[in-house]
Amino acid sequence: MTARPPPARPHIGLNPTNKFSSYSLNDWGEDDAWDSASDSESTSKPDFKRSNARASSSSTAPKPVPRPTLNNSSSTLAFSYTHVHAPSSYPPKGEQQAPPSKNGWTIVRKSTDRGSLDSRESGPQASTAGYDELEADMVIGDMESEVEDPTTAQHSKPRYDQGILREDAEEIVNDPLRLITRQSGKAASKSRATSALDSPPGDYEKLMRERSIRTNRRTKFINCITRDDVDIAQLRKLAWNGVPDDLRPLVWPLLLGYLPLPKPTRASTLARKRREYASLVETTFARGREGLDQQIWHQIEIDVPRTRPGVRLWMQGSTQRSLERILYVWAIRHPASGYVQGINDLATPFFQVFLSAYIDSDPEDFDTALLTDSVRTAVEADTFWCLSRLLDGIQDNYIAGQPGIHRSVKRMAELVARIDAPLAAHLELENVEFMQFAFRWMNCLLMREISVQNTIRMWDTYLAEGTDAFSQFHLYVCSAFLVRWSKKLQEMDFQGIIMFLQSLPTQGWSDHEIELLLSEAFVHYSTWHNAQSHFGGK
Repeated sequence: MTARPPPARPHIGLNPTNKFSSYSLNDWGEDDAWDSASDSESTSKPDFKRSNARASSSSTAPKPVPRPTLNNSSSTLAFSYTHVHAPSSYPPKGEQQAPPSKNGWTIVRKSTDRGSLDSRESGPQASTAGYDELEADMVIGDMESEVEDPTTAQHSKPRYDQGILREDAEEIVNDPLRLITRQSGKAASKSRATSALDSPPGDYEKLMRERSIRTNRRTKFINCITRDDVDIAQLRKLAWNGVPDDLRPLVWPLLLGYLPLPKPTRASTLARKRREYASLVETTFARGREGLDQQIWHQIEIDVPRTRPGVRLWMQGSTQRSLERILYVWAIRHPASGYVQGINDLATPFFQVFLSAYIDSDPEDFDTALLTDSVRTAVEADTFWCLSRLLDGIQDNYIAGQPGIHRSVKRMAELVARIDAPLAAHLELENVEFMQFAFRWMNCLLMREISVQNTIRMWDTYLAEGTDAFSQFHLYVCSAFLVRWSKKLQEMDFQGIIMFLQSLPTQGWSDHEIELLLSEAFVHYSTWHNAQSHFGGK
């Protein structure tokens, strides 16, 4: 009997390496397969003294995943997303899953052989939409794909082996403004290649017009952030429609208030915050594994290997160690909430954005083991402080009982009833509660529903709206996101609705779809945000 494909994308467990402690976890058999729609994990004490040698056993066919019983209880569903028990679909210790089917689970084991890791990769890499085509000229929206020489593609090395650390990485650590002054030969070559395409006159004129718009917008960004005192209102206005990829490591910290607006104080502030983070890490992990809060550390240990499954960056031990440090230090500094599942996802856009400042390759394919200590500390520290700023605005989502999420889900149900009454009536008729699908949308900010690239583009607008946008504006984005599928949902029964909303067809989304979603959300926000009396009889 073959395993039933999960309703949501599979997660991949990969055994981490060790840096700050002497323990090892080489047997992830119980945590390899994970359904993101049910974030459950056993509360029993783990065995942290497992042997490095994995007991050999014959492969057995994967056990069927039982169909979960749908429960309409809001409290039960909310609990299931953040506090976990071991799913019954995990194989017993000693068993190994048989190779999965194409649409089934994807299991990846630790391997020190990079070639073997490449051979285990399943599925195509997600394409990067937006400005990546031309680094020097940026604009919102998609660009036409570039034509590659088939002979070059045939003999080129795999993208995994093309991770390139910039020669001036150390200088960028000390002065991030070097990102603006550098000459991008790669972007220039891509521009020439695009111009040489044999395109119809109309398409060529359109391409040139888009390039001109990109150049103009990028110039406005540069003029804004290189002033002695940044005009934050102008920067927010520019960022609402998207930020050029190469300028994002500068723009995001300014929008979050992590970097000061006066230019003369930026370098010293950045150096001080990074030293502070390094000191926190050193103090926290000074006593190794035994000095940590075991409950918090155990949950982080479980969640980190499940972060962004299938993406090579997040499958690497060095990246996972960085994420563990970021999450644990944040958790012990915020005892009111501690670590809650979903926070690990929120760190990934920041990490990829800040990593991109120091490399000349795709962050999702980069081997972070190539980073120097100073660069690694800079990426970790910037991620930590910006994540902290974001979570400060939505901390009600993660304290005991998660009241912020419950308020947002209730408000979303009221909003959808106003903007799409037939859909709201159908969901009520089918006994579908918003908590059954919208809890995860609020808890993970839609990151389980869209790609990291889509999320990064969405966060450009969120940060331009202000830090409260992650609670206020996000509510309208989720409502517009649900209404987008209104016609299909009204043709489904209870089971069909739940399964569809747990595995939405957003894999091929680009910046264009995200921008349409943001535009629709802004219309709803402008209409209803200041009309509180229309909701819940208030």
